[in-house]
Amino acid sequence: MATAIRLSRGGSKKRPYYRIVVTDSRSSRDGKFIERIGSYNPLLAKDDDKRVVLDIDRAKHWVSVGAQPSDRVLRFLDAAGVTERAPRNNPNKGKPGEKATERAEERAAKLAEAEEAKKAAEEAAKAPVEEPAAEEPAAEAAADEAPAAEAPAAESAEEKAEG
Repeated sequence: MATAIRLSRGGSKKRPYYRIVVTDSRSSRDGKFIERIGSYNPLLAKDDDKRVVLDIDRAKHWVSVGAQPSDRVLRFLDAAGVTERAPRNNPNKGKPGEKATERAEERAAKLAEAEEAKKAAEEAAKAPVEEPAAEEPAAEAAADEAPAAEAPAAESAEEKAEG
């Protein structure tokens, strides 16, 4: 018979409470168990003493006779000093997903564009403003009058064609 030390769920909906039990590995999660050796209440604060209550002597006994703890129970046993748990390393755990990475890149591109526009505006403000020569406004005024004079003639030609 393979024995396991695992969590058995109790409590109501959205209010979990777990018993730490020694059970036959073939029995159901909340089914028949051999012995209850502790409890775990995830709703309590992490620094609360009542969050994990464990009978250390019985846990040592069951581990010594070959009971296999689940990952979560192994964490509790390691914290209590009953067994040693090898630390795991998941380097991808802290990395953002694809969509978050795309959003971050877009945000960085927009910030870079804003910085470039800001620098261009500062450079334009620092550059000396050149005043146009006296000849240029007169030439512009003459150029503005010429198209205005042509426009009424074009309209009258169109009216004759229609009529």
